[in-house]
Amino acid sequence: MKKRSRLTLKPRLTLEVFTAAFAALYLVNTVVVAVLAPKALWLLLVLLIVCVAAAVVFAHQLRAFIARWLHGSTFDSSKMKLTMEKLATPTLLLSGKTVLWYNAAFRARILNGEEYLLGSVAKVLPGLDLRISGREEGQLLRQADGFWRVFASTVEDGGQNLSVVYLTEETALQNTAAEYAASRPGCLLIAVDGYEDVFGPLKDSERAGLLEEMNKILEDMIGKTTGMLRRYGNGRFLAVVEERHLKKFAQSRYEVLDKIRALDENINLSVSIGIGRGGKTIGECQELAVQALDMAQGRGGDQAAEKTPEGYTFYGGVSQGVEKRSRVKSRLVAGALVELIKQAESVVIMGHSFSDLDAIGAAEGVLRICKICKVPAVIAVRRKATLAASLIDALVDSGCEDDFIEPEEALEVVNKKTLCIVVDTYRRVLVESTDLMDACGGVVVIDHHRKSEGFIEDAVLVCHEPYASSASELVTELLQYVGGKDDKPTRLEAEGLLAGIMLDTRSFALHTGVRTFEAAANLRRWGAETEHVKALFNTSLEEYKAKCILVENATTYKGCAISVSQALPPEMKVAVPQAANDLLSIEGVQASFVAVENPAGVSISARSMGEMNVQVVMEALGGGGHQTMAGGQLRGASAEDAYRRICAAIDLYRAAQNSKK
Repeated sequence: MKKRSRLTLKPRLTLEVFTAAFAALYLVNTVVVAVLAPKALWLLLVLLIVCVAAAVVFAHQLRAFIARWLHGSTFDSSKMKLTMEKLATPTLLLSGKTVLWYNAAFRARILNGEEYLLGSVAKVLPGLDLRISGREEGQLLRQADGFWRVFASTVEDGGQNLSVVYLTEETALQNTAAEYAASRPGCLLIAVDGYEDVFGPLKDSERAGLLEEMNKILEDMIGKTTGMLRRYGNGRFLAVVEERHLKKFAQSRYEVLDKIRALDENINLSVSIGIGRGGKTIGECQELAVQALDMAQGRGGDQAAEKTPEGYTFYGGVSQGVEKRSRVKSRLVAGALVELIKQAESVVIMGHSFSDLDAIGAAEGVLRICKICKVPAVIAVRRKATLAASLIDALVDSGCEDDFIEPEEALEVVNKKTLCIVVDTYRRVLVESTDLMDACGGVVVIDHHRKSEGFIEDAVLVCHEPYASSASELVTELLQYVGGKDDKPTRLEAEGLLAGIMLDTRSFALHTGVRTFEAAANLRRWGAETEHVKALFNTSLEEYKAKCILVENATTYKGCAISVSQALPPEMKVAVPQAANDLLSIEGVQASFVAVENPAGVSISARSMGEMNVQVVMEALGGGGHQTMAGGQLRGASAEDAYRRICAAIDLYRAAQNSKK
């Protein structure tokens, strides 16, 4: 028979186990004495008191005796005769999770000179995991006011697990690494939204006073850090701040936005902030900040966008965007668009999936620009999955049937010399067909929705105006600078563009500006008839009934109307946004959310009157859109799941708003 080692013959018992065994033995004796000699019970009570007192008084001495017996002061007197006693690295020996032995370094540096044998290792090394410690990189533990890297080697002998554990101190290294991470520089780019529009009408004294107050706010914010702040243009600032302070700014959700907005209630003053964090160099952080600032301004301004190598984080964005009145950009974009169209062999135009009147109206307007340039062009749309069937049918009846094509059919005729123009969306996942877009040689984006992640990259031209009411408004402005007096849209095309504007402004009730009414006036001059436009919004009796059911099933939650429903027939899809609009007419409702199941999950249509930012709410659910009109898709979810997640997103939004008060 194989001889077992002395260590494996050691009992795997702790002092606590001995105590429990003694208590059990005492209980048995008490029962026996109580039966045979009840008068002797008081002797057992005295014995118990003596034993407990002895355990309390001599527990420390007992552990010290066991330690001396195991370790010994010299090699000759050591019972274990282990050569690890003199190691400078704290080392201990475990049987399972019971401490059998440790060296002097462990006693001095981990136990602070105390003795701890035959006890559980969890009390001296909380969090120790022998499985993790057995890996090549070991396990990092915080112990004795420092950081220790723990390595373990475990073997099984005679059915028992024996482990040798040793520790190396990394306190200085970890503190240095933490300080390095906290002192990494980040870049902030701060820009006043619509600087010329805001400060242009002011007197010099008013402008100087307002800028001085804004400068003080920014200087006070950066002055509390170890960073620096410099102005590099009209209403533009650059700041370099350490990571530790950027975290504090994020925790306060960049309250500087609220302070600047509150400077003058009579002036729509706000700033956009782009933050670049996590770059390997200051230059890389500056590039991230440029992208973040562009994203913040693309979302309407008055917010901070934080860009790291992992993605974006947004703060603020509760106010309406500042309308830009300059026509210079529209003229430049129109000229660039015409050049790109003329350089292409053909053009394919498409909007977002389940296209609406704004997408099709804007697409038809772009198609008119292509016709003026005499370049072949078509609109790719799934006619069985659109909310603008009334406009498409009207155009087809007028002889424009060849203007429309299914995306799958368009794939067969496009090539790398084809230009793809995407309208009414900037997000890649929302376009009518990503395969069709990728098959083209270049992409142009015309959109008005506030920017978020997932935008179309590498577009050759981007016309993105979150201040515009609709994509149809943007296309109407571009049409003014294309061709001559006779090269204008037909009456039906003008009515399609006007229908798109009316849809996204809810008949000019929301998100309208001076340019919105100017665009509508131009469309009216081009022959658009409001009564014909109104007819494009007519629905069938079945659609109207479906809308009424959605409204009837709605419930209210914290100032919001929420309606969830099982799947609707494809031809009833138009009832969803209509129900969301109608729910806003209920007293006390600031926003509405209509969720309907579909084969992929649940689609949500969100609307508000401007008091509540539904874009922020929908972004928490993976969607996006505009402050007053947004949507999203919950993949793999049920109607009940959608209701709970919408309520949770509303709670999150309300909590963020309350924290600013």
